[in-house]
Amino acid sequence: MSHFYPVIHPTAIIHPKAKLDSTVCVGPYAVIDEGVELGADCVVGPHVYLTGLTTAGTHNVFHAGCVIGDEPQDLKYQGEPTRVRIGDHNVIREHATVHRSSKPDEETIIGSHNFLMANCHIGHNCRLGDHTIIANGVLLAGYAEVQDQAFLSGNSLVHQFCRVGTLALMQGGSAISQDLPPFTVALRGNEICGLNVIGLRRAGFTAEQRLELKRLYHALFRSGKNLRAAVEEAQKSFTSPTAKTLLDFVAEAKRGVCADVGRAAGDNEDE
Repeated sequence: MSHFYPVIHPTAIIHPKAKLDSTVCVGPYAVIDEGVELGADCVVGPHVYLTGLTTAGTHNVFHAGCVIGDEPQDLKYQGEPTRVRIGDHNVIREHATVHRSSKPDEETIIGSHNFLMANCHIGHNCRLGDHTIIANGVLLAGYAEVQDQAFLSGNSLVHQFCRVGTLALMQGGSAISQDLPPFTVALRGNEICGLNVIGLRRAGFTAEQRLELKRLYHALFRSGKNLRAAVEEAQKSFTSPTAKTLLDFVAEAKRGVCADVGRAAGDNEDE
């Protein structure tokens, strides 16, 4: 973000106990409350509101109007001082919201190198890994987890306590109330339609690794077998670290796993 304002704009309101590195830039009419800590080279745009016990590392950019660390939208919340923890090199765009945790011994966590686009919402106690993309209008309910390099397209929805696996892709407008396995593509509601091949290629997965994942995908989601039985059988045949990532995720699912819809809905597994 380019900034034409001085390091601290005179109209910004910053609590004297807030802890800002000397290199932090704060724009017009921003409000930074007492419990906020910002590391080196963070940029706080105009009309940003940072509150709660919110800590952010270095080189984070908060664009105009975003609200970080406000109270959780949880009826059980009783006004306790609760937390948001943000890593380094994140970009949070206009009017995005990140709510703090519901309980003092918990945190809402945003890792590093994430891109949170305009008007997205990260609910209380969510956990984002690294290098995720959360597009415009995405809604993450409380306690949702988004693992490294996942891509959530515009206006997609994630139910509370659901997990989105590493390098998974949610198509625009899709919604899940079950876990989305790593490396897969979600569409519509609780459905998957193959592997995120483009994402795998961009992440440097070899043709051999992609082929193994394709075979494993078919074994788990298109064999016609009960998923638990399919996992147990696949664990004997697929032993690479990449395969283990997918198998472990499915085996640990507590809310169920999104189901494959078959080739009629579009197979996304071209090599």
